[in-house]
Amino acid sequence: MSPHFIEVEGLRKSFHGKTVLNDIDLVVESNQLVVLIGPSGCGKSTLLRCLNGLEIIDRGRISVNGLTLRRDAVQTPVDKEYFRIAHQFRAEMGMVFQSFNLFPHMTALENVARPQTIVRKTPVLQAREFAGQLLAKVGLKDKLERYPHELSGGEQQRAAIARALAMQPKVILYDEPTSALDPGLVDEVLEVMRELDREGITQIVVTHEMHFARNAAKKVVFMSEGKIVEEGKPERMFSDPFDSRTRQFLKRYL
Repeated sequence: MSPHFIEVEGLRKSFHGKTVLNDIDLVVESNQLVVLIGPSGCGKSTLLRCLNGLEIIDRGRISVNGLTLRRDAVQTPVDKEYFRIAHQFRAEMGMVFQSFNLFPHMTALENVARPQTIVRKTPVLQAREFAGQLLAKVGLKDKLERYPHELSGGEQQRAAIARALAMQPKVILYDEPTSALDPGLVDEVLEVMRELDREGITQIVVTHEMHFARNAAKKVVFMSEGKIVEEGKPERMFSDPFDSRTRQFLKRYL
């Protein structure tokens, strides 16, 4: 059993012969807020999808809370056991995308309650009560009966975070959660993530919000061309990065 909450070793993933992740090694401790940064197309989102079991890895090992997904080579058959573990990964992790993916015909309360009743088999009244608590937590106490089109982009994304929390995941993954928002709405979503960090929820965030990475992350990981180039505490990464590729990427923020 891995001593770390999440441990990735030798992870490789290709699409149509193009390597997207090249021998990724990564450790995430429980209660950490880890931010993945790097140029577009460097593999950040693919890494999240592999962690969540949404992509079949070509090779490597991913351990999450003592549960391990492993593949020796792309030629190794993907059997029922692989998919069983990948499904368990998804049960352990919440995922928040840049597009909010709320059901347009359901209210905010219904959007958060419905997955509980389907996946967790939670009784409807109990699920609705918990959904109301979570929506209040993300600042939507007065918007329970609003439909997605009646909410701002920031409110929709906060509802999406509440929906992820409703599954009581061990970790929440965010794939550019603010990139589809107007600038004025970004901070309200990031503040929810800061509050979850203060509560000790493990989070891994792909973002281009460098102010958030610098001031909220416990660890910043810089990726380029499918590899982790360097990682460290934000104060060191932003003030004295080791690698020239990191310096080049961050120079506009330094």
